[in-house]
Amino acid sequence: MEVMPEFMGYDRAIVTFSPDGRLFQVEYAREAVKRGSTSLALVFRDGVVFAAIRNLQPLSVPNAGSDKIHQIDDNLAAAMSGFLADGRVLIDTARIKAQIHRITYDEPLDVLGCVREISDRMQIFTQYGGVRPFGVALLVGGVDESGPQLFEVDPSSAYYGWKAHVIGRGSEKSVKVLRKEWKEGLDEKSAIKLILKALRAGEKDAKVQEVELAVVDGDGFRKYTGIDDPKFIKKFW
Repeated sequence: MEVMPEFMGYDRAIVTFSPDGRLFQVEYAREAVKRGSTSLALVFRDGVVFAAIRNLQPLSVPNAGSDKIHQIDDNLAAAMSGFLADGRVLIDTARIKAQIHRITYDEPLDVLGCVREISDRMQIFTQYGGVRPFGVALLVGGVDESGPQLFEVDPSSAYYGWKAHVIGRGSEKSVKVLRKEWKEGLDEKSAIKLILKALRAGEKDAKVQEVELAVVDGDGFRKYTGIDDPKFIKKFW
């Protein structure tokens, strides 16, 4: 008789823990994130800078559903890796919460508050049968009364604060660059140069046309792409 692997059955329902305390569907969702193209973000003196690679296919239309970096509010943004459709749902949730908070309290939602809203939404999908966890991780950052802040939210719904971080397939190589060269008090130009250097380390075959870059600081959200702003990207590439 064929002996079934120990985990068989435990990976079929999100609500069932394995004997060693694991939720296999969450672990599979993390694998989906690891296979996604690289996204990264870092804190600099005045804000947070994001960068990402989006895979453009022949005949595809740029800026039509493949964006990896999204604005949440004037002071908030997020980059994603994994299933982009899952990420868009979470971004929409965060945008609604940010607008409700602004209308209710006449002030922008703080960074940690935004992270908790996303995390709470993701956690629900690890608790009930008939659903699957979100197959995406997010880097959420922005500026509030506490200054520039950056967080990662992973498929388990856990969140962690970072000065600089990478998600996706190039994370192992990109993070080495960040660990070596990131320092307190970077200005915006130095931060952009560093984040693109780290992006190239993780995505050696990346082309300028595939790059997305965004900055969130006291002046709001600004986004640049290799399609629309090639001269700006090439200046730091």
